[in-house]
Amino acid sequence: MPESRGRKVGSETATERQLRVAVAGAGAFGRNHLRVLRELEAAGEGVALAAVVDPDASRAEEAGRQYRIPVFANVGDLLKADLKLDASVVAVPTVKHHEVAMTLLEAGLDLLVEKPLAANLKEADEIIRRAEKTKRIVQPGHLERFNPAVLAVESNLKRPMFFEAHRLSVFTPRALDVDVVLDLMIHDLDVVLTFVKSPVREVRAVGLPILSPKVDIANVRVEFESGCVANFTASRVSTERVRKLRFFEPRQYVSIDYARRDVLVIRIDNGTGENPAPPTPGFDQRAQPSAELASAAAEFLATGKLDSAVIQKLIASGKVPIGLAMKIAAAKNDPEKLKEIATGLAGSAQQARTHVVAGTDPAPGPAPGLTFVKPEVKDGEPLKLEVLSFLESARTRCEPRVTAQQGRAALELALTIQSTMAAHAERAGLKDQWSGIGGQ
Repeated sequence: MPESRGRKVGSETATERQLRVAVAGAGAFGRNHLRVLRELEAAGEGVALAAVVDPDASRAEEAGRQYRIPVFANVGDLLKADLKLDASVVAVPTVKHHEVAMTLLEAGLDLLVEKPLAANLKEADEIIRRAEKTKRIVQPGHLERFNPAVLAVESNLKRPMFFEAHRLSVFTPRALDVDVVLDLMIHDLDVVLTFVKSPVREVRAVGLPILSPKVDIANVRVEFESGCVANFTASRVSTERVRKLRFFEPRQYVSIDYARRDVLVIRIDNGTGENPAPPTPGFDQRAQPSAELASAAAEFLATGKLDSAVIQKLIASGKVPIGLAMKIAAAKNDPEKLKEIATGLAGSAQQARTHVVAGTDPAPGPAPGLTFVKPEVKDGEPLKLEVLSFLESARTRCEPRVTAQQGRAALELALTIQSTMAAHAERAGLKDQWSGIGGQ
């Protein structure tokens, strides 16, 4: 289980008995929390699933029958029942987070609030202030922070300088009260903010509604004060499900597959046996195409699959020379030829990045050696690890691994992205046609 933080939040706790936890919301997220809490209860993890709240009577009754717990139509009725609750999961629609969280905090409950923390910054700040006033714990439900692949990488970060995040899903009618940024992209925003630890300098974004009134597909570029650049793509109208985060550090490439809970690290040998080289003081944008090419090449060398979507995007943007594009197309059915191309790409792209940063010309010679590392990734369901971490914080009164302030930071960046998309729609003459852009 991930370690909790050291700062104490409050003094009242229930260390000698089971923590009694309710779940507010029996929709898709709520049902998963109900399942996990019951599994933890059965495993003797010191928790008791105490009740479920949902205004949809049939949904609440179904959950009540399945888990043999009391059901309530609203949190007011839940609190009147005096079930001696210690904590609650808040898995209601985002627009209801503030109302439900404020009531439960005033009643003295610790909260695990599904992401995003609130619908806007004003509501998020009021939740944070109420938690401080009542000395209660509020942990935002940023699930990917508990993904074993992320946990395996986080403690060994050096200086990430370029990120490429892809989060694609097929369309479902779930969570349509928010756009794709607050629905999907916010996971990657939170992880990158945690990894980079630098203020945001500039945001560029474009988004379009496709099958819902709100933005369903978005592409975002964020530059940080540290010089790090992150590109995010999120779609809930894709034909496939993708959950990947790739990033470069000095002389090192890291690929995280959230869905497979898998990590690949490719290290660049500088020819002296010493690895890695000292961190670079900046990051020149001329290196970005090489970084993306190296990412696609490294992924192929590790998995045997050339990421055709990345290659096609680079070709379309003019970032792949036509000769190389023809070479890739000609070799698409020849694994050995593709491997030869990818090896050259990975090596030459890294050399290009090194010389761009140093301001020197590439010297002839062999490409740097590549060392493939598969860090140990401990097994575990992210949601179960998240709930266990929350329960530990509730017992020990230590600051949760994901704090309310971090949840607010991810929300703030997401809202900035929304306003940037709205401004782009205005410039492009799209705002009147698609009311889902802006006013989110």
